[in-house]
Amino acid sequence: MQTPPIPLDEKIRLHALTTLCVLDTLPEERFDRVTRLATRALGVPISLVSLVDRERQWFKSRQGLDASETARSISFCGHAILREGALVVPDALLDPRFADNPLVIGEPHIRFYAGHPIHGPDGSRVGTLCVIDRQPRHFTDEDNAVLADLAGMIDRELALMENATSDALTLLANRRGFAQVAVHVLSLCRRNRIPAVVVGIDLDDFKSVNDGSGHAAGDKVLTEFSRMLLENFRQSDVVARLGGDEFAVLCSGTTGKHVEGALGRLRSDFAASAIAALHPQLSWSVGVAEFDPASDATIEDLLQASDERMYRAKSDGKRLRGASARG
Repeated sequence: MQTPPIPLDEKIRLHALTTLCVLDTLPEERFDRVTRLATRALGVPISLVSLVDRERQWFKSRQGLDASETARSISFCGHAILREGALVVPDALLDPRFADNPLVIGEPHIRFYAGHPIHGPDGSRVGTLCVIDRQPRHFTDEDNAVLADLAGMIDRELALMENATSDALTLLANRRGFAQVAVHVLSLCRRNRIPAVVVGIDLDDFKSVNDGSGHAAGDKVLTEFSRMLLENFRQSDVVARLGGDEFAVLCSGTTGKHVEGALGRLRSDFAASAIAALHPQLSWSVGVAEFDPASDATIEDLLQASDERMYRAKSDGKRLRGASARG
């Protein structure tokens, strides 16, 4: 058996998958409709919308299979996301990559597999629409075209989901998207007993930019500040614009003390930026709330705690280029 190689764009791909806010969500008819079509059109017993996460493949939709996920290390879909176009395995027992795979020699006894990549709105291959049979079979050019068309339907549904959970101006997660991802991240942190941190950030005196320089200038400030947030926090951190001039970052596997490093870099970048030169009245305030994996705290609890600490910093007059309060 060959373990699927890691794609060269893995970090970008995982970020795109995370920001879709689809992992570990309930079944949805719009995806189930496509997998039902796939089983009927291609005459197979199993069809899946498989999303390839860091260590697993998770099935957003499944027909003919009870399992909701399997390890990425034994997945066929982990191989399929390495290329555009369908990966077709006519007989897994004759393919050295899969002949002794647990999914071949055991349940669900895969003999035939065809998986076409599905994409996030940025074009990243986040998973596949795949069809499976327990018997070897020939896959025609017409079959391949049908699978590609159905995968395109999944692409469109994922694009619609992304539009509902991202901020149109900055392309960061919006409040809804942030909350959906946070539920998943905090659940993993609680299960694996690792810490997390929520950082709340407000741009101070932002209204003066809109009033004095116009909304186009205000939009430029928001997009540039968003870029700095993405550059100074880790790619695995979830950065969101909650609304207006309010931002939040969810950092898993770290503590408030370590987050200070990212905040320090952000302060330096902001102070040297064009927006600080053009709008010297601007500053930003921070509140940091730490998540205890042994607690039952929700993302709403953590956002409220970070807000309280941020406004405490403001009331204490600590507003110079990103003052912070932490508890």
